[in-house]
Amino acid sequence: MTIMQIRNVVLAVFTMAIGLANAQTKSAFNGTWKMDAAKSEFGSGPAPQSRTDRITYADPALKDTITQNLGGNETTYDMNYTTDGKECDNKVRGNRVKSTAKWEGEELVVDSKVFAMREAAMKDRWSVSADGKTLTLLRHMTGAFNTDQKIVFERQ
Repeated sequence: MTIMQIRNVVLAVFTMAIGLANAQTKSAFNGTWKMDAAKSEFGSGPAPQSRTDRITYADPALKDTITQNLGGNETTYDMNYTTDGKECDNKVRGNRVKSTAKWEGEELVVDSKVFAMREAAMKDRWSVSADGKTLTLLRHMTGAFNTDQKIVFERQ
């Protein structure tokens, strides 16, 4: 085997290893996540008393089933996305939500517009800790509330 052939084999193996590591990071989002209110920051936005997200991801489909208690009212709803940047329509408590989702490195970025009494926009950045035990959602909201939030979840 020539040096050039060895270099090509090493490069191919390295490329496959990076792809495998990237797929494993993205699949780390799968699971049930419970909000840790003590570690979360809600700014001037609404603060749920509790929230649990059940996430299932199989490229490119991502489903987040959210159960939260907000203002004494518990609701459960599904948010369905594709991580290829295509627009997705969802409904939250009767309000239309249009979103696009895509990967930026190891972070999932979701841009959403909420069509309610007042239109709002949200930019969410989701990331999983290196040990896979913590999910962090950084949210920037404009419209009904102009605020930044940090919602921290622990794997269940």
